Amino acid sequence: MSAAQWTRRKVLNTAAGTAALAGASALTAPGVAEAHGGRPGPHDRLRIIAIEEAIILPGLITQGTALNGAIPFKPEVTAEWFKRLPDVTEYRLADMDANGVTMQVLSLTPPGVQMQPDAAIAVRDAQVANDALAAVIAAHPTRFGGLAALPLQDPRAAVREARRAIRDLGMAGFLVNGHTNGHYLDEPQFRPVWAALEELGAALYLHPTPAPTGDWGLLKDRPELVGPLYSWAAETGGHALRVVLGGVFDDFPGARLIVGHMGEFLPYMIPRLDVQIRNINTKVPLKRKPSDYLTRNIAVTTSGVMDDNMLQAAIRSVGIDNVLFAIDYPFERSEQAVGFLRDASLSPGHRRKIASGNAERILKL
Repeated sequence: MSAAQWTRRKVLNTAAGTAALAGASALTAPGVAEAHGGRPGPHDRLRIIAIEEAIILPGLITQGTALNGAIPFKPEVTAEWFKRLPDVTEYRLADMDANGVTMQVLSLTPPGVQMQPDAAIAVRDAQVANDALAAVIAAHPTRFGGLAALPLQDPRAAVREARRAIRDLGMAGFLVNGHTNGHYLDEPQFRPVWAALEELGAALYLHPTPAPTGDWGLLKDRPELVGPLYSWAAETGGHALRVVLGGVFDDFPGARLIVGHMGEFLPYMIPRLDVQIRNINTKVPLKRKPSDYLTRNIAVTTSGVMDDNMLQAAIRSVGIDNVLFAIDYPFERSEQAVGFLRDASLSPGHRRKIASGNAERILKL
């Protein structure tokens, strides 16, 4: 464990129960919620860690966000998002306190560094972003964690940055915003990156990208389908399946991938995947069924899918130990996401796992 990680863990341990950690009156102690039929009551204290929380960081050469693309977002909505994305203390901490969120795990808003065509600039931007994120965490160590950026344009540099981010900066893991200039994580050049992630015991969060790799006839004349209504989930779920079908988890069985939005369709496809894989000559022979990888190597988050039926289906599909809480701040409302978590039909133990326990284990928070 690095000095940065040791200091961070010590601060977290000694700060438990302080006002900084409490954040608000809506936070859960073990055993209290049983009196409310499994749901936390008004005075219960639930430790809530949200792990897909976007931020714009200063000093990057690469410009642009997912809000500047072809998706017809309402202008007043994007204006509110742009107000909150670069902020740490004025809006973000106040929002966390008002809604009982103990910690946000921050990551660079899409497209991050993934769409930068110049590999040297991508490497520089990732370093700048990760240093800026580490500074935010150092200033508020009980309130923020970080998922570092990876400059996959240069896989060897990405390996060096991965080791620096975990060992020197104390990051909790990594987030990649979709494909990198049309290249996907199952491709051979990224094997050293997967080896480093396995070596570091660090998870990689696969987030949607606003940049499609080409024309998709299905979306023609229907810009509403681009983005969160459909295409992001289909593209990101497909990317994760590429990782599975490419044999990444056979080569690196300790590697961990996290996908948001209740699994980007994947948990609900598990039975069909297991049946149809028997009928297909896969390019890479797999050692296991798709369901095995989706329960051993992939975790899902609740970001943006605040429905108890979907949550229960995800739990049954991938297991309670593979479901983590996320808000998708500022693109989703914290009060709605936290309210969903608190009202979900969960036992106290399962609620604690989703709220923070699984994030603490997988991201070593």
